Amino acid sequence: MPPEDADPRVGAVLMLFGEGPAGPDLLLTERSHTMRSHPGQVSFPGGSLDPGETVREAALREAWEEVGLDASGVDVFAELPPLWLPPSNFAVTPVLAWWREPGAVSVVSPEEVHAVYRVPLSELQDPTHRITVRGPSGWVSPGFLIGEQHDVILWGFTAGIISRLFEHLGWLEDLPDAPEVDLPDYMLAWDRRLPDVVPNTEFEQRRRR
Repeated sequence: MPPEDADPRVGAVLMLFGEGPAGPDLLLTERSHTMRSHPGQVSFPGGSLDPGETVREAALREAWEEVGLDASGVDVFAELPPLWLPPSNFAVTPVLAWWREPGAVSVVSPEEVHAVYRVPLSELQDPTHRITVRGPSGWVSPGFLIGEQHDVILWGFTAGIISRLFEHLGWLEDLPDAPEVDLPDYMLAWDRRLPDVVPNTEFEQRRRR
């Protein structure tokens, strides 16, 4: 959680569960590959709070702006504690919700979103789709392979939230021998990406170059 003296920027992400064609699923997006921050990373819909917004309102608004989610069919049922990202000094609250009346979602903001996925929970639980990802600074993340061909890497902040929550619920077992996978080059362009997982010292060195 954010330390008392952090004075972080505040954001929220929507962790939306639904009943899809292949059973219970989770809504995820793949960020645009041309974004300066975290290009191509798989994430939850979300972003910074506007003035006067609650985290729940912000998560639903961002989902509407990014993928066209109709909030009237969504029931928010919980919030996780805010998670602090030291390099960007962001405190992000995951907002948990149930898609009571699923509707169409698609890429609404192509400058932000490359693709939209409804990932079956059974695929996230399948050991054959579990991986370990080593970031550029040496930080190791749990990971998942998603998409129709299971060739899209889900890792980092988002994969960590999914892994820890699912383990807590008993939906997922630790998989210490999951194969290690390298990140594709488009996720590693240092001049476009300042990863959440880079330690403060390395972050500052990159920022000053």
